[in-house]
Amino acid sequence: MQQLYPEIEPYRHFLLPVGDGHTLYVEECGNPDGVPVLFVHGGPGGGSDERSRRFFDPDFYRIVLFDQRGCGRSTPFAATRANTTWHLVDDMEAIREKLGIERWALFGGSWGSTLSLAYAEKHPGRVSALVLRGIFLARETEFDWFYKHGAPDIYPEHYADFLAPVPASKRDDLINAYAAMLDHPDSAVREAAAKAWTIWEMRASTLIPDEDAISKFSEPEKAVPLARLEVHYFVNDCFLEPDQLLRDIERIRHLPGAIVQGRYDMVCPPEAAWTLHQAWPEAEFEWVADAGHSAKEPGITAALVRAMDRLRAVLE
Repeated sequence: MQQLYPEIEPYRHFLLPVGDGHTLYVEECGNPDGVPVLFVHGGPGGGSDERSRRFFDPDFYRIVLFDQRGCGRSTPFAATRANTTWHLVDDMEAIREKLGIERWALFGGSWGSTLSLAYAEKHPGRVSALVLRGIFLARETEFDWFYKHGAPDIYPEHYADFLAPVPASKRDDLINAYAAMLDHPDSAVREAAAKAWTIWEMRASTLIPDEDAISKFSEPEKAVPLARLEVHYFVNDCFLEPDQLLRDIERIRHLPGAIVQGRYDMVCPPEAAWTLHQAWPEAEFEWVADAGHSAKEPGITAALVRAMDRLRAVLE
């Protein structure tokens, strides 16, 4: 099975002010003269890490990573002000211009697939290819799957823990209920809500439970930005019009693309990936038979590395 490339350190990193009081963490790895690729992390609010650099052949690719507004090493921490999909799209453009890149490939999973599609559909001339995993199209059916029925039926005991902090009278609208708790004046209430929100997602993210990831994302520095930013985006329908990403797919169908989807993804239902593939049949499509949602699952890791390796023949 294809493995990640060896660990690599950035050859450059910097902070980029993008307005509205926000500053982004940006780094570059690999070949400074290579084919540019942008790693678009999930969440919203997840951030990038050392592992994020390793899906790409460092001799071929100029690997760019950034932490989106309010998360990771970007500041201010967990900030929702001036933080929308279209702010993030503009931030990606600011990074591209700062680095003097004409066109780059986009590599995004989960929310990263959403943001990559939004960027590519707005700026198709700036994109050379897309590799997407764990597709999230931000439709009402996908929110319902994860927060009302579907995943809760698969993980009823974990869903009970997710429901526990929410008053019974508020459980018909869990996203807004969590929004209220995450804005509560008592920090203990906010942190407890962030932990419950994030643990529910982490427990559902892998086919086999990943206790290390659950523990890591239980800590406030991970749980708070993930929960605050996801809820902020979700109560606003990710700042997208209904079915916008599918509606505008014609703008990018000419681009090389690959879609990787875990067959047992409980966070982003596989139907979304299949629907995207039906709208964009030119893109390569790979089911990973023994995986859920996380890019850390071996089958998904291998499929993503293979997809990036195949692109070398198209992009060189």
